[in-house]
Amino acid sequence: MTADSIVDTPSIAGVSPDHTVGPDASGGRLELLRNALRIRRTVIGIALLVPVVAVALFGSWLAPHDPRAFVAAPFSGSGAGHWLGTDATGRDVLSRVLAGGRTTLLISVASALLGVALGTFFGLSAALAGGWRDGAMMRGLDLLLAFPQYVLILLSVAVFGASTALTVVLVAVVWTTPVAKVMRSAALGVAQQDFVRYSRSLGASRTKVLLSDILGNVTAPLSVEFGLRLTYSVALVAGLSFLGFGPQPPTPDWGVMVAENQGGLKIQALATLAPVCCIAVLAVGANLATEGLARAAARGRDDA
Repeated sequence: MTADSIVDTPSIAGVSPDHTVGPDASGGRLELLRNALRIRRTVIGIALLVPVVAVALFGSWLAPHDPRAFVAAPFSGSGAGHWLGTDATGRDVLSRVLAGGRTTLLISVASALLGVALGTFFGLSAALAGGWRDGAMMRGLDLLLAFPQYVLILLSVAVFGASTALTVVLVAVVWTTPVAKVMRSAALGVAQQDFVRYSRSLGASRTKVLLSDILGNVTAPLSVEFGLRLTYSVALVAGLSFLGFGPQPPTPDWGVMVAENQGGLKIQALATLAPVCCIAVLAVGANLATEGLARAAARGRDDA
């Protein structure tokens, strides 16, 4: 076979000599989204997510009172301008609920993004490397699984001190291994495709192969993993705030509010139940939307 005949054949493998790419990844993402929106649980999940995310992002602008200010007696009931009553120190619960979601949401999203990015990098790198390097990389990541999530995070916080940046990094590290395993499994099939082999035969760098050829063709599991890790991050971040390792009082935060007001649950339940409901709706909505994405991705693989 001559060099000219090789140049004429890449279209069969889905590549061109000028730009080596796999199947149309953007079209695949749109098709995945369309299929997911046909599933009822996806629609329900989005319907739950939109209002609670809107409250988390923009609620502080709508707060009727300063969320840090003392406005009435502790654990006052609803009324007198305080629709959800006051908390353990006399601050307006509604104002703190409206202002308290941003921290939880941003930390959860940042943790999920960083965790998925790290896991995807290691997973795709292992799949492309193969052989002993693949095994060594994955066994190294398996060491993280030896530590329970909360033990690893609490030990690190005890050593380095509590901070928002440390919380993001620690939660991301917790998600790195499970994401890497999923993405490695998804990438193994892609790494053996003709268009990847052709790209490597042209001398493309490992980084270009990972970003241009493999990453674009594993977007379905990548989307599902991000949704899953976001769901788990919400619960984990809220739990850390409840234990006192998240934002510190008087910063308005849903997890902190639950910890501060649990003692008055029988007196003024809304001070505790309101942030609990926000956390639950955020987690359930993300879970339903993610499950819809997963089902759509599974149907797409079955149809293929």
